[in-house]
Amino acid sequence: MLTEVAEAVRLQEGPPGVRSVLRALRRLAPASTKDLSRATGLPVPIVAALGNELRRRGFVTTQRPSRLTEDGLDLVAELGMDLSLDATCGTCDGRELVIPDVLDEAVRRLRALMDSGPAADMAIDQSHCTAETKVRRVLALLTAGALPGGSLLLIGDDDLVSLAVAVVGDVLGGPIVERVTVVDISPEILDYIQKVSAGLGTRVETVRHDLRLPLPAELHQQHDVAMTDPPYTAEGARLFLSRAVEGLRPGPAHSVFFSFGGKSPDEMLEVQREIMGLGLVTNGYIRNFNEYEGSGILGGVGFFQHLLTTTSTAPSHEGEFSGPLYTGDKRTRQREYTCVACDARLRVGPGARWTSVAALREDGCPNCGKGPFRPGRLVPVEDPAPPAEQPTTPAQQAPVPAQQPPAPAETPAPAAPAPAGRAHGWRPPAEDDRAALAERARPYVTRGADERDLPAIGRFEAEIARVSFGEDAIDDPARWASRLGRAMEKSKEGMIVAAGPGGEPVGWCWVSINQNAMTGDRYANFRSLAVSPVDNRSDVAELLLTAGLEFCLANGITEVVGRVHVGNVPMRTVYRKFGFDPTSLSMKLFLPEGDGGR
Repeated sequence: MLTEVAEAVRLQEGPPGVRSVLRALRRLAPASTKDLSRATGLPVPIVAALGNELRRRGFVTTQRPSRLTEDGLDLVAELGMDLSLDATCGTCDGRELVIPDVLDEAVRRLRALMDSGPAADMAIDQSHCTAETKVRRVLALLTAGALPGGSLLLIGDDDLVSLAVAVVGDVLGGPIVERVTVVDISPEILDYIQKVSAGLGTRVETVRHDLRLPLPAELHQQHDVAMTDPPYTAEGARLFLSRAVEGLRPGPAHSVFFSFGGKSPDEMLEVQREIMGLGLVTNGYIRNFNEYEGSGILGGVGFFQHLLTTTSTAPSHEGEFSGPLYTGDKRTRQREYTCVACDARLRVGPGARWTSVAALREDGCPNCGKGPFRPGRLVPVEDPAPPAEQPTTPAQQAPVPAQQPPAPAETPAPAAPAPAGRAHGWRPPAEDDRAALAERARPYVTRGADERDLPAIGRFEAEIARVSFGEDAIDDPARWASRLGRAMEKSKEGMIVAAGPGGEPVGWCWVSINQNAMTGDRYANFRSLAVSPVDNRSDVAELLLTAGLEFCLANGITEVVGRVHVGNVPMRTVYRKFGFDPTSLSMKLFLPEGDGGR
């Protein structure tokens, strides 16, 4: 059975990998997929696929969080794993370091800096570590004797460790390092580091540089300690570690602190070979040391490794690097996901509509607008996609209600050719009609959204997420407010609120203008639409819809897309009144339980 399950999901770890999931379920139950991923070191999609295979065989419950069934418990006992003893330190949770109370202020300050800092770029494997992780990394430097004093080289710093070093020094009363040098390709990250560090008393130098190229000559052999959190590929580890070695002073016993995500044994063997090839040795290793706010595939965690130079240490890449570097560069297969709500099969990966499952989750199922999504088999990119994956055209979609998640602008659906003689369903209201609508919507009026509205907008988006994604939802209003705040910094166009005399929003509408990558046609997408349960709710919704559609016309847009849940009768009525045509229908049927299936 273990072999069959491993082969069904093409698990490189084989039967031992299945055993590790069963063992973790026995110890942690009830356990989420993320919990199991962190406990086993297996990627979230793999753990989910293993869970589904075990569920089909009756060993895992259909309810989530997951537990072993009676048959599952019998299986674990038969395999000799019926023991739930856990020796993990309850204080440090296995991370070996505990943040002292004196640095709680540093955690709070770093959390605020993260909220106002640059967003992560998933295309280049960025995924910001938590404020606690930043402080733990500084503590690791102090514990190892790499600090205080000396010079620190950061090869890439989207995690803002340079600011963590400066903030910790500020909290403790003085700098804990003589000099920090940050080498990164992002001007946004470097500008932010410069702006913030200027008032913290620590000397921080920033160098904008593409690490595919050798380090600038003035940085060679100039630093006592280096740290890097590279792209999660063997090539990325080799290149970033090699650049770190370039910047270290010659001789043994200089420290390199290396963060990386869990991989399969064969992939980790490649990484360890790269470390050995650089003449580095491992002095310490802490699993699940790093926690990330992204990196969902890896369960949001990664290991932390302390490496030391030797007399044999030398860079492995002294010239220019031109090969694949980031995870996306190396993908050659797509993974098929099934929407749990409607069973639509959707592909994620290179050449697909969604390049990551995070993008699919944020966009929602194109068939029913819901989720979550169950991972399935890997398929070559060149294999023809199943018909269910084909994205619907804008003309086939229905508008977005308050209960539906925002659809990101970077994944537009291809526009269908407009049929001859199409009827236009809405025109701007005449002056009398506009006055009548304004009267019905009183005391609420629409205006452009701005930063003061972010707390209310965050609550709207959190509710949208809760209804759309259930237990998988990101439903923290503060996080949504922070995300929308960063979007506002780029552009407030199409962001509209309905508010009363006191200024507090009771409705929120976000319309984005997209361009079809295939045809070049521009169209509008209702990313969010929500109204509080005020007495004249439908009138406020009409007011917001009118403002959104007038924004579209003002920008020369003639086609508007979105989605609506079939059970949202009030919102469907409003949309129908505006002339929207429902052009697709998702249907669902539940069968009685029996024979282990639904």
